[in-house]
Amino acid sequence: MRIAAIEAGGTKFVCGLGSAEGGSLETARIDTRDPDKTLAEATGFFRDAAARHGAIDALGIASFGPVDLDPASPAYGHITTTPKPGWQNVDLLGRLRSALGVPAAIDTDVNAAALAEARMGAGQGARTLAYVTVGTGIGVGVALDGAIRHAGGHAEAGHLSLRRHPDHPYAGGCPYHGDCLEGLANGPAIKAAWGASLDELPADHPAWAVQADYLGQLCAVLVLTVAPDRIVLGGGVMTQTRLFPAIRERTGHWLGGYVARYAGADARAALIVPPGCAEAPGLVGAYLIGAAGISR
Repeated sequence: MRIAAIEAGGTKFVCGLGSAEGGSLETARIDTRDPDKTLAEATGFFRDAAARHGAIDALGIASFGPVDLDPASPAYGHITTTPKPGWQNVDLLGRLRSALGVPAAIDTDVNAAALAEARMGAGQGARTLAYVTVGTGIGVGVALDGAIRHAGGHAEAGHLSLRRHPDHPYAGGCPYHGDCLEGLANGPAIKAAWGASLDELPADHPAWAVQADYLGQLCAVLVLTVAPDRIVLGGGVMTQTRLFPAIRERTGHWLGGYVARYAGADARAALIVPPGCAEAPGLVGAYLIGAAGISR
């Protein structure tokens, strides 16, 4: 089975032809520009890849959001109130399905990544997994018993209002909520606050402690609301793996000893982990979504 998979992000589209089990036969990175140019380039990649590897059986899309996931909605498969300029109300599913002429399915990038990590990555053996992406945006997806469960909508935990860190100089960049989590701690917010990304800042810069505190707050909220067995932190910002110990410590701080299961450092180290998929979990999840969509 050859699945066309897209991990559609605010900065880039990662496209692959292959399957979750067998991996990618070929991949391409496409910068996220305006919808017409971006979708045309993605479609062109898949047509060229199919000519080299064989016909495409289905398409799976793991998209940045918000996305309308209600099959009964007239806007099903549309990106809705995204802050990404030019992408509001784009019929992502319909346009790509029509261009490729194959069965297609869509979910959020974080739901897809949660699905992939639960089945094939760091969440194997965990009944409840929360996947957090920290990049151009911040989002959370949850998998229960290796499946994604939602009823038309999807969570937007990146827009939670958390306690501001006293050393943070930035007012917040979310056009909807200002200083929500995404507005304070996504990749663009880090640059806006400190004038550089984390990888460009010295190890003793206060940005590291501020970022770890916000993500520790998020992990504590997830423990208190979702009670996950595993929290996987991915996305571009989390390639800075030195954040993990500090995030685990701040999670413990914000839990305050209330959840005895995670009172110890070793328990939090087993709870909060990096991705484990062989390829990007959003892309692996898109393969899984596309394969499942054939039978819909």
